[in-house]
Amino acid sequence: MPFGYNREAPRLAIQVGRYAHAKPFKRMRKSLKTLRTRVGRVYRDVERHIDHLPENQQAPGKHLLQRVNRILTQQPKDKNKLYALHAPEVNCISKGKARAPYEFGCKVTVAVTAKEGLVVGMRAMHGNPWDGHTLAETLEQVGILTEQTPKIAVVDKGYRGVEIEGIQILRTGQRRGITKSLRALIHRRSAIEPIIGHMKSDGRLQRNPLKGELGDALHAVLCGAGQNIRWLLKPLRLLLAQILRRLADQYGLQPLGELPITG
Repeated sequence: MPFGYNREAPRLAIQVGRYAHAKPFKRMRKSLKTLRTRVGRVYRDVERHIDHLPENQQAPGKHLLQRVNRILTQQPKDKNKLYALHAPEVNCISKGKARAPYEFGCKVTVAVTAKEGLVVGMRAMHGNPWDGHTLAETLEQVGILTEQTPKIAVVDKGYRGVEIEGIQILRTGQRRGITKSLRALIHRRSAIEPIIGHMKSDGRLQRNPLKGELGDALHAVLCGAGQNIRWLLKPLRLLLAQILRRLADQYGLQPLGELPITG
């Protein structure tokens, strides 16, 4: 393999990203074509010499070559494209936002209680399914973990048209047949957004260090458990502060937070 490609390929990949951001697409396509040519040369060179490897290394090598060939031959409008060489299960998920229209990863469903905001279900959904098709599996997980079947589920407009027997589905913006108490319950749907934001920023939900589809499933459950632990630690910290305050008042001690600074 030409040693110059080790330096040239990362440089071209960075340049493609810069052109895509600045939007001179003609230059971007030219750099992308050059990068594709370099990868194709290395791919064909490795394909010619892969039979010289030991037999125990040929199978992983051929499997890697199949992924590389898939990346080289796929077109922009193809379905089920390969977005990451090391993680073929990654999907392109549309967010519908102007500042970030797409994100790459795995879709995760989150279920929390209406009043306390306690996470009672998190499940990784591979294949980028429609939101409405994930509701039944999410509620099934909630029933398994809590040993109770929910009677009401509050969802957003992405679940429009979904009906589950025995469970009342309330959607944001729904008007027909909605009482004052149900309207207040629908407004609680927005409380799940900051919970998801905290799990992404504080609970490491944004990036998964575990490999494969099983790693995605485990990571989602662990992030939900971590969110519940942080939720439980908050009242415990307040209780500890109250205990320390009462002990300080009882024995005439100065609280730790009010000790004078000397030096």
